[in-house]
Amino acid sequence: MSTPADSSHTSRASRTSRTSRTSRADLPTIAWIGLGIMGSPMSENLIKVGYQVTGYTLEQEKLERLTAAGGTAAASIAEAVTDADVVITMVPASPQVEAVAYGPDGILENAKRGALLIDMSSITPHTSVELAKNAAGKGIRVLDAPVSGGEAGAVEAVLSIMVGGEQDAFDEAAPILEALGKTIVLCGPHGSGQTVKAANQLIVAVNIQACAEAVVFLEKSGVDLRAALDVLNGGLAGSTVLTRKKGNFLDRDFRPGFRIDLHHKDMGIVTDAARDVGAALPVGAVVAQLVASLRTQGDGGLDHSALLRAVERLSGSPVA
Repeated sequence: MSTPADSSHTSRASRTSRTSRTSRADLPTIAWIGLGIMGSPMSENLIKVGYQVTGYTLEQEKLERLTAAGGTAAASIAEAVTDADVVITMVPASPQVEAVAYGPDGILENAKRGALLIDMSSITPHTSVELAKNAAGKGIRVLDAPVSGGEAGAVEAVLSIMVGGEQDAFDEAAPILEALGKTIVLCGPHGSGQTVKAANQLIVAVNIQACAEAVVFLEKSGVDLRAALDVLNGGLAGSTVLTRKKGNFLDRDFRPGFRIDLHHKDMGIVTDAARDVGAALPVGAVVAQLVASLRTQGDGGLDHSALLRAVERLSGSPVA
């Protein structure tokens, strides 16, 4: 990372060398807040490459999973962050980030001066900017670093991580982020990571919707769906979305990797942010409404590939 451009992108070679390390006492200690579908495997990947991780979440079984992986469970946020060099948060939305960050029992009141706070949640850019501003007054540096890649990407440590913040904080965080993802980019100042993540969620939602419509069209046309999706994915219509979600479509397996409820939240973020800057999102607005309608039909807890169910309903097809 010898130039500004180089330091914004981590290489596969450097990631491989770092992830081969055994446990080392000289690594920064990490507090991890939020051990959900994404947070649990991500924290475990840090433990695997030698980091000492103390975690806190509301679910006791998730704390037990962390300790089984070699981490340490904390009884509160304050206990988790007090001695940590780095604090990482991975919670559902802006209200939860604010709840864990602020107040007498929150991160800002209990983390030590000089600590680095990396928020990997998907929240509004405004929330990230305000968090960085308030943390600076406590001597705490902040990066917003939301991710893309879903549960599989978290488990496999191949996430795309889009980062907002200062270059020196990014450089310090790079070894940690390299243990979690494959593509790690500093996108600009505070809030930039969240803005890019909003664009990511727009593209993903529109892509899933297009794939869902294609699936129903192909099935109603009597085509071998598996063969059709294989050949489509080998051409210009191919995408990471289709690669990751093809099995969901074929098997009607909508167990949550990334829930409709969360994508609904993200579509609200991108539509609000686009309105603020005067960007038109005509297709995105339609897909946002389709995601919202799926929630009202009781499918909010399903994986976002369940957009297929909405297309099936509109097409008069049986809904699995």
